[in-house]
Amino acid sequence: MGTVQYLKFNTINPSDFLPLLNSNIIRKHLIEHELFTVETLTAWMNSKIEVDAISGCKVRAIIYEDELAGWCGIQLEDGKYELAIIIDDKYWGLGKKVFKDMMCWAKELGHKDVYIHFLHTRPDYKFLKNIAKNVYPTELFGNVFTTYQLTTE
Repeated sequence: MGTVQYLKFNTINPSDFLPLLNSNIIRKHLIEHELFTVETLTAWMNSKIEVDAISGCKVRAIIYEDELAGWCGIQLEDGKYELAIIIDDKYWGLGKKVFKDMMCWAKELGHKDVYIHFLHTRPDYKFLKNIAKNVYPTELFGNVFTTYQLTTE
């Protein structure tokens, strides 16, 4: 596997994120929202930079072989730390490595449990079911998700 780097959002040009976040393949597994423009994407990135500044959170762009492959983050949502991993479909094989790295981050940040919410359009993940402390449906922002509760210990 090639080199994976995690960079802060303030080092990434918003226009580099546009094709990724406006991709139909990516969007079908996210909460429905308008297509991004450079302006709305810049605002979104600034909101993620603010999340990154919160104690216990970490948000990064994923760079693979010097190309923007996606983004990931540990974010605080409703008093719980959640993992978010969004990867361009041509880099989906990176998901397990990014997940393992994020679980290390979560442990380093002192989290005992973290959560992953997958929109109902996503298939069940046997790998996650096998390691999850708990799996249950969740409603967030008017959408149904499958939530995986994971322990870092």
